Amino acid sequence: MSNPTPPQAIVVMGVCGTGKSTVGRGLADRLGHPYADADDYHPPENVAKMREGIALDDEDREPWLDRLRGLLEEHLTAGTGVVLACSALREIYRDRLNPTHGELKIVFLRGDRELLAERMAARTDHYMPPTLLDSQLATLEVPAPRDALWCDVADAPETIIANAYRYVIESA
Repeated sequence: MSNPTPPQAIVVMGVCGTGKSTVGRGLADRLGHPYADADDYHPPENVAKMREGIALDDEDREPWLDRLRGLLEEHLTAGTGVVLACSALREIYRDRLNPTHGELKIVFLRGDRELLAERMAARTDHYMPPTLLDSQLATLEVPAPRDALWCDVADAPETIIANAYRYVIESA
């Protein structure tokens, strides 16, 4: 299948429990772009900290973010584009992810703390414990509406994916 859009780097961001993976995969499928999950790129030390309920700090995140930026740049250089599910909680993290060539598109998933806590409590296959939700919410620097598409995670995933697809296509 040919890509309906030029190669783009798209980050689906938000705190834990917002559905980044679900939305990211759906958007990638719809765009014909590869999908990557930032969780798969954490070094073992970061995963171990999170499993123990210890929030990562900026120093923990820097090499991980650099690795993710490299991934985005690889895809753009290859002409494939990519959709990355990544927390990207702070503006400096999003700046660090920004590829050297090309523009980073941001889809921001936001939701009510209680809904996110319910979702996290229901997960059995993730190393991020629900106890880290509050630290992620405290770290979150919400992107300005002019810099990202805001999506409410109370909406159905199909609705969020359709809105994100329109946003990416219209801003291509």
